[in-house]
Amino acid sequence: MKTNYRQILVHIDNTRRSDARLALARHIAHVQDASVAAVHAAQPGYSHAARTLEAGERLATVLNQQHAERRAEARERFDEALAEGSPRATWAECLEADVIRAFSQQALYADLLVLGQHDPADPSSGEVPADFAPSVMAQSGRPALMVPYVGAVPASFDTVAVAWKASREAAAALTAALPLLQRARHVVVMRWNETPEAPRASGSILGLERFLKLHGVAARFDDEAPASPDLVGELMLSRCTDHGADLLVMGCYGHARLREWLLGGASRTVMRSMTLPVLMSH
Repeated sequence: MKTNYRQILVHIDNTRRSDARLALARHIAHVQDASVAAVHAAQPGYSHAARTLEAGERLATVLNQQHAERRAEARERFDEALAEGSPRATWAECLEADVIRAFSQQALYADLLVLGQHDPADPSSGEVPADFAPSVMAQSGRPALMVPYVGAVPASFDTVAVAWKASREAAAALTAALPLLQRARHVVVMRWNETPEAPRASGSILGLERFLKLHGVAARFDDEAPASPDLVGELMLSRCTDHGADLLVMGCYGHARLREWLLGGASRTVMRSMTLPVLMSH
């Protein structure tokens, strides 16, 4: 019996790939009979320090007006997209300045988030913090399907690559991906630097292959050559190309420092260089 997502939450802003995120969320919802909630989360393009300048208040007023206009433009594109058939989607807007916290609160009630890779070349990217996606994953604990800012978004995930590491993060990502893995034609599990540990139990020991079979997923396992941790992220993306993968599933590793979320090596590389959708969980 296949597993379904019931609630999908998609991040809407004014970047070039926002419409692609909405289209992907609606496609998954159509296949799995899920609900889609679209939340516009962006902030005016000025810093808090600007408020202290002599013209700060006037500047804030102008920028807030521009922000309202851009939010209205995003809503108009949303309405136009929904006119093109089912499924329907709901609309909401984050009104507080801390868009990460506001969106993360909504994320608590979703099975899957659809977020975007940060594109530093997009003129509208400054309206969303560069660490928006990993911060939302960390604060909400919810899995996210990351949409890259380049390349075509596949209509379906026929070939899925799983980057496996015996860790909480990888296990969470794998479990969150089950509704997609169960519908894929091919699943390949890639493992780097995985040294089997001494058994901590006797008898019938649980393992990844058995777990996937119990959930109706037939996977091929590739034990990759040992590699430096700094290179694993690049190798993941390269092997995804070799396998013709439409989707990569992996854990998201990192930690908070001050107010910034710092990603681990492989996660940072994939977040920066992805050219295919990536389902991640922290």
